Amino acid sequence: MQTLRNEALHAISKLPETATIDDMMYRLYVIDKVRKGQEAVEKGDVVSSEELLKEIDSW
Repeated sequence: MQTLRNEALHAISKLPETATIDDMMYRLYVIDKVRKGQEAVEKGDVVSSEELLKEIDSW
C-alpha cells in the first residue's frame, strides 16, 4: 500500500494543469474518507444492511 503522502502526490499529479486548490482539496478529502472507510471495515466497525434498514425506518 502506498504511503499517504505518495498517494496524495499521485492523485494531485493526475489533475489537469487548470485544477484549482478546491479541486486538490476535494481529491485529498475523498482519499481520506476512503482510507477511513477501509480502516473501519478492517476493524469490523460496520453495520449490516438489515441494521441500516431498521435505522432508516426509525427516522
